[in-house]
Amino acid sequence: MIKKIFNWIKKAMLWFFGISIFLVILFKWVPVPFTPLMITRVVENKMDGKDAIFSHDWESLENISPNLQKAVIASEDGNFLKHKGFDFEAMKKAFDNNNKGRKLKGGSTISQQTAKNIFLWQGRSYVRKGLEAYFTVLIELIWGKERIMEVYLNSIEMGNGIYGAEAAAQHWYRKSSSNLTPKEAAGIAAILPNPRKFKASNSSSYINRRKGKITRVMRQIGPVEY
Repeated sequence: MIKKIFNWIKKAMLWFFGISIFLVILFKWVPVPFTPLMITRVVENKMDGKDAIFSHDWESLENISPNLQKAVIASEDGNFLKHKGFDFEAMKKAFDNNNKGRKLKGGSTISQQTAKNIFLWQGRSYVRKGLEAYFTVLIELIWGKERIMEVYLNSIEMGNGIYGAEAAAQHWYRKSSSNLTPKEAAGIAAILPNPRKFKASNSSSYINRRKGKITRVMRQIGPVEY
C-alpha cells in the first residue's frame, strides 16, 4: 500500500511538472485568454445576482504606452528590470512594517504577481506561496522580462471586470493604451492595490496623491530596456 502511495505521488508530481512547464512554454508565445481571477470574479458576480462584467483585449507590448510600463514599475516594483524574480530587500521591508503593526503591505514583484495571476488562485497560504515561487522562477527563465511585462499588463485587474491595459485605457480614458499620457498611466497604476474600489479618473484625494508620487518616480526612470 505504501509503495502504491509513493508511486501515485511520484506520477502526480511528474504530471504537475510536465503540465506546468508546458503551459509556461505555451504562454511564452500564445496570448493568455483568461486567468483564474477572471473566472472567480464572474462566479462571484453570478452568485451575488449581478451582471458578469468582463472586458479583456490583448495587445502586444509594442502597442502599450511606455508610460504605463514605467508607471507600474514605479508603483509596483522599482527593481523589476534588475532582480531575478524576487526583491528580497522589498520583502524584508514589508515583513518589518507588517510586524510593527503598520498597514499590511506586500513585497511581491511584478514577476511574482504575474505568476500568481496566470497560474494560481487568490488567497494566502504557504502552499500557494510555494507554487508562486516555483512559477516565478519558471517565467523568469523561460519568458524573460519583456514577456513578463507584456503578460502582466494584459492580465491584471484594472477595474471592476476590467482586465489588461487596453480595456483599462478604453474604460477610464476612452483611448487606446498606446496613447496614454504619463498622468493617465499613473492613474491606472495608482488603483492597482484595489482596482474595484478606486477610480483612475475622477479620483479620490488619496488616489490623486498616489498619482503625483508615481508620476514623480516615473520621471526618474529612464527608457525601459528589456
